[in-house]
Amino acid sequence: MMNSLKRRLSYSRSRLREIFDRTDGHCHICHGKLSFERYAKFGEQGSWEVEHSKPKAKGGTDRLTNLYPACITCNRSKGTRSTRSIRARFGFTRAPYSKAKKRRIKKRNRRFGAVLGGALGVCWGATGAAILIVVGLLLGNFLGPRK
Repeated sequence: MMNSLKRRLSYSRSRLREIFDRTDGHCHICHGKLSFERYAKFGEQGSWEVEHSKPKAKGGTDRLTNLYPACITCNRSKGTRSTRSIRARFGFTRAPYSKAKKRRIKKRNRRFGAVLGGALGVCWGATGAAILIVVGLLLGNFLGPRK
């Protein structure tokens, strides 16, 4: 017990922030909302721990690519099982996107919406194209990633 507590508290605040931001503050297993300030505070809403996607017991590392934020309940119930099988219980196949990834997806969607709107609007002349470009931009922005 002491060893796991020592390991949980061994991450610097900046490292914890990097891990937390990877999923925009959501549990990578159940996608529940977490609170950065409630790190390792068992029993509090939004509390979380650092979870190794590939467990250390199965050769996982402490590299950022293997570390995710997870609800304490999700983390402890996962044990050494695969992340894929645990996420599937909640109906998910991947971790939530980071804020940066969400911005990139929205930008791509806006660009696609504007191009598609402009192409469809050509049938109605320059005014129709302009109107549908704006509609495409708005729809592209609205149709961003879920999490």
